[in-house]
Amino acid sequence: MLVCTYNERANLPSLFERINAFVPNAHILVVDDNSPDGTSEWVEEYQRSHSSVILNRRSGKLGLGTAIREGMHYAIENGYEWLLNLDADLSHDPKSIPDLLAKQLQSDVVIGSRYVPGGGMVGCSWRRVFVSKCANSYARWLIGWTVHDCSSAFRLYRVAKLKTLNLEGLKGVGYGFLEEVLWHLLNQGARLSEVGIIYSERREGKSKISISEAWSTITSLHSVASLQRASRKAIGS
Repeated sequence: MLVCTYNERANLPSLFERINAFVPNAHILVVDDNSPDGTSEWVEEYQRSHSSVILNRRSGKLGLGTAIREGMHYAIENGYEWLLNLDADLSHDPKSIPDLLAKQLQSDVVIGSRYVPGGGMVGCSWRRVFVSKCANSYARWLIGWTVHDCSSAFRLYRVAKLKTLNLEGLKGVGYGFLEEVLWHLLNQGARLSEVGIIYSERREGKSKISISEAWSTITSLHSVASLQRASRKAIGS
C-alpha cells in the first residue's frame, strides 16, 4: 500500500484504521514530503506499535509523481508482487480496495474509476467535476485511449510490470506522472481493468491541485501523445 503525503496528519488515523479494516495484512509505505504539520512525526509514533508501516521522509515538497516513483522503486527492490496507491485524504475509500484486488488474476493494472458503472463523485464542487471530466475527455481524444479514468491515482499495479519500465526516464513530477506511467504500461502490453469507485471530497486540509499541477498534467499528456505518434510511426515502418 502506497500513501503519498503532504500535510495529511489529520487524515491518517482514519485512513489507517479503514485500511486495516479492509486489508488487515497490508504493508503501508508512507512517502512524506517533510510535511510541516507533523505528518512524519505521527507516522513515526504509529510505527512503534505497527511494524507493517514504513516511512520515507523526503527533504521537501518534490511532487506527487516523484513520490509515487519512489514507492514503485521500494516495491520492486523489496520483492512485493502488488502495489496499491491511494490518496491520503480519504477521497479514495479503502472499502473499495477488495474490489480492485478481485481483478488481480486478469489484470496488470487496475484503476479505481469514477467514470464506469458504480463510479462517481460526491461532495465535490462543480469546478472539480468539470475539470476532471474535461481532463479525461481531453486525454482520451489526444491519445486515443479507451481508458475511462486515466487521471485516477487509486490504482493497483503488478510490480513485475513496473520492473519492465525505465522509471527514472519518466518526466512527470506531479499528477501528470499518472498518465505517463499508464501509457508506458499499456504500451508494454499490460492488461487493464477499471473498477467503479466513489470519489469523495477530502475531509480535512486543503486540496493539492493547483494551476501549476494542471499545467504539468497537460504537458505530460502532450509528451505521451508524442510518444504515441512515434510508436505508431515505428510500427508503420
